[in-house]
Amino acid sequence: MRQANIYYKTKLAGVLSEVDEGYEFMYLPEYLSEEGAKSVSLTLPLQAEPFKSPVLFPFFDGLIPEGWLLDVAIRNTDISILDRMSLLLLCCKDCIGAVSAVPLVNKEE
Repeated sequence: MRQANIYYKTKLAGVLSEVDEGYEFMYLPEYLSEEGAKSVSLTLPLQAEPFKSPVLFPFFDGLIPEGWLLDVAIRNTDISILDRMSLLLLCCKDCIGAVSAVPLVNKEE
């Protein structure tokens, strides 16, 4: 199971996971309890329950670069353009904007 820590600015907001049914995003309880916590997207409002989707959430898919920058990423790796989670993990550690996705390394792998 591949996962990414999702940051809003410098605060760890939640975890995005690739699961058997598709994808799951969940805000961390510590983030939800912070005063002034903001949702990472209007389509992912603050809530304790996990969001589930059969495909990568459009908001996170939108963080993946397009055009020549995507071409550079694909050309320099063995990642398929269809493997959106791998592209997110590769390209979105330092995104333009408030949200970033940092790969969560599983010690069992």
